[in-house]
Order: sequence, then C-alpha cells, then structure tokens
Amino acid sequence: MPSYQQFRLPDAGEGLTEAEIAAWHVAVGDTVAINQTIVEIETAKSLVDLPSPFAGVVTRLMVAEGETVEVGTPIIEIDTDPTGEAPAPAGTGPEVAVSGPTSDADPVAAPVAADPRHETADEPADEPGGAVLVGYGTAAAPTRRRARFTSAEGDPAVGGSTPAPPAPAAATPPASAPSPATTAGTGQRALAKPPVRKLARDLGVDLDSIQATGPGGIVTREDVLAHQASAEARTLATYPGDDQPWLASGTVSPDGRQTRVPVKSVRKRTAEAMVTSAFTAPHVTVFCTVDVTKTMKLVARLREDREFADVRVTPLLIAAKALLLAVRRHPDINASWDEAAQEIVYKHYVNLGIAAATPRGLVVPNIKDAHTLGLHDLAEGLAALTSTARAGKTTPRDMSDGTITITNVGVFGIDTGTPILNPGEAAILAFGAIREQPWVHKGKIKVRHVTQLALSVDHRLVDGALGSQLLADVAAVLENPAQALVWG
Repeated sequence: MPSYQQFRLPDAGEGLTEAEIAAWHVAVGDTVAINQTIVEIETAKSLVDLPSPFAGVVTRLMVAEGETVEVGTPIIEIDTDPTGEAPAPAGTGPEVAVSGPTSDADPVAAPVAADPRHETADEPADEPGGAVLVGYGTAAAPTRRRARFTSAEGDPAVGGSTPAPPAPAAATPPASAPSPATTAGTGQRALAKPPVRKLARDLGVDLDSIQATGPGGIVTREDVLAHQASAEARTLATYPGDDQPWLASGTVSPDGRQTRVPVKSVRKRTAEAMVTSAFTAPHVTVFCTVDVTKTMKLVARLREDREFADVRVTPLLIAAKALLLAVRRHPDINASWDEAAQEIVYKHYVNLGIAAATPRGLVVPNIKDAHTLGLHDLAEGLAALTSTARAGKTTPRDMSDGTITITNVGVFGIDTGTPILNPGEAAILAFGAIREQPWVHKGKIKVRHVTQLALSVDHRLVDGALGSQLLADVAAVLENPAQALVWG
C-alpha cells in the first residue's frame, strides 16, 4: 500500500535554525531516487543542495519557493510505495501546487466543496463520489473553472491571502451598473484583467493609483501606459531593472521611486557580524605603501611557466603567500578572543580567509591549512574558493574557523581602506590597487608599480608593534619576492 514519508528541513551546518527554499528541482508526480538533488536552500551563509533520503514519487511540495522555514519543518512528501493499491489516507494525497506552508486549516489540502473559490455561480459544490482533493476528481467530473473574484483581497495576483466570495456569472459588469470596485481615491482595490495586471507589475505601477476609464471601472492597458508616461517625467537616478537582481524580492512604492527589500540570509548575517565586530573589538589600522615592481615581474614569469599553466597567477597569490610567511614569523597575531571564557586562543594553523563579493552579499570562505600549501597549490585553492563563491555554492564549512583574512579592494580600483575584522579573527589585510607611479629607486625617480597595504587588528590581542611588524614583513616580500626563500 502507499507509504507517505515526509522529509524535514535538516540543519545544513553550524547550528543554523532556518533556511529559505531557493528552488525546487522536482515537481509533484516526479519519480526520485535516494540521494537525488530535490531542492536548493539558502541559509544564512550559503546555497545548499539537499538530496532525497527516500526513493519514490513526489506527492506534495509542502513549502513554496521563496519561503523561509525553521529546521525540522516538513518540506516535501514522497510516496515510497507508489505501486500500492490501497487508497491514500484523507488529507495526505498528492496535490498540484503549494502556495505556502500547509496546516490543518489550509484550503489547499481541504475538499473542493469547502472552498468557494472552486465553485461557480450555477454549479453545486459537491461532485459525484464525494469531496475530492485539489488536483483529483472523479471520472464523470466536468471541467471546472475558477470563479472571478469580486475583490482583490483574495486575488493572488495582488498579494491577497483571503478568498473573496464568488463574482456574479457576468464576466464584465454592464456600463450602466455600479462598479464593484473603483480605483484611485475610493479606498478599494482596482479592477483589471490579468494582462493589464502583469503590465502594471512589469512597469512598477500601482494599479490602485491609476484613474480607471474602462467600462465598469476597469483599469485598461491605455490607463496603465498613460499613468507610466506621466510618472516618467520625474527622472530617477536608478531604475529597478533586470540588471539589479537583488531588487527582485522587493516591493516598489506606488510612485516607483523606492524599492524595499527584506534583509535576510547572507546580507542579514553579514550586517550582524560586522556590527558585532565593529563595536566589540577595538580596531586599529596601520598602512604601508610598497614598490611591487619585482612582484609584477614574478607574476609575469609564472604566467609563462609550464608548471603554472593550469592555474591563474595574480598579484593576490603573491600577497597571500607573503601574509602566510609573515604569520609564521609572528604567530601571536594568529589568535582570537574568547569573551565568555576570558581567554586568548592561539591557533597553530592558518585558515586563510578571502573576502568575496557575491550577488548574495559578502562572504569570507577560507583555504583550510593554507600554511601547508606551496605556491601552486595555493593558487588552486584561491581559484576554487573564488569560483565556488561566485556560483553561490560556498558551504558553511568553507566559512568556518577562519584565522586571518585578505580583502582585495584593489580589484575595484581602490587604493586602500580600513577593513573591519571578520568575527573571531585578530587581523585582516586590505590589498589595494597596483598603479604605475613616480618612485625613488636607487636614488633616481623612476616609474614603478606601487600599491598600498592596510592591516586592521583587534587591539585587545595585537598592539601597534606586532601589527606593524607583520605588515612590514608582508611589504618586504612583495617588494622583493626572493625574501620568501630566506623566510620559507
């Protein structure tokens, strides 16, 4: 007989309590195998693919895409014995779709007869054979049609959640009849056909702010375009277009001049972490300007070396190696402050963090045990870390237990900055843009490649002398990479 198994949202790592359903990879009726990827979730730190723990047929998607649910919440139901002949228990069979988390009172799982949205004006609620679930039916059941709503309070197109009573059988009220809903200034929702509603959404226009001219108070396509034309006279500095995907989950104001986006996931956790870091650890930043001409020559030689043909060689690679050598010479900086225990934790390994800007916000994955890697392996680690972060596939483990971080602000053409510490670390190095500048070299003014370094430290752990010594060592290797042979 059919056996229905529910898969509950697991903890994706590090004790996370909730996650957002980013994308379903299966639909109701699909056959799935054990360990087949069925859903992609977005946690506070990363995007994670979840495999199916069951083999069978999908009977219900219990959470819609875009919804955030707590760990332990059932998200999908699978029939692990789809060839069984016994009827499914009431309320547990498959459904066509889901619009949100279900409950005992969820109309999606209720019999059609109990939901007026599935009735028509001239058709009884009950079907031959008794009440059925949404997506089912009886052999003799005629094709049914969803009734028109009289109020947008229950129209999913405008975000309503409570169904309104069914509309009269007439699709369009006569011109002489009073309008069941008017537009601007009446406090009621506007009437519009689905194509007009879509046009308004695409243009970022609020239907309720438009003066309707159609029969019976219906907003027409011409009304929307005319309203948009009048609004375009107010030039905007930015526009919520397709090139701004972070605005997709936002709400545009009626005049189109603002978009409000809920703060969640990576952006929310990053903000919390940065506020905690800024107002807990006393930051001190030291700076150094360095002639990196020899580093640029080394990068050029390595790019032509057959041993490095399979990896990307950049100045950041040399800077990372320089920082690792400097940490080896000044291990006291590789530490963290344990406020609860009132202890300083000195770490005898280096998990090198690389701050990465992604469409989901700033993430800081780290290369595990970077102190053990040669230059080629370090280049591979940087490449893998960067590509994973850009694809949004960084896992919680990739971002855990970092010990020291580099932020490459130079990639944006920025000379330097005062970076905020990654929580739990004592130092972060900002690597600025490399520019050709006049520089005194061997007593003469020459054009040299120059960059600026900035090191922020937690002053509870690192005093000015230790921070300056570490930065000076990084600068020494970048100025003369041969120094790495002496210290390495």
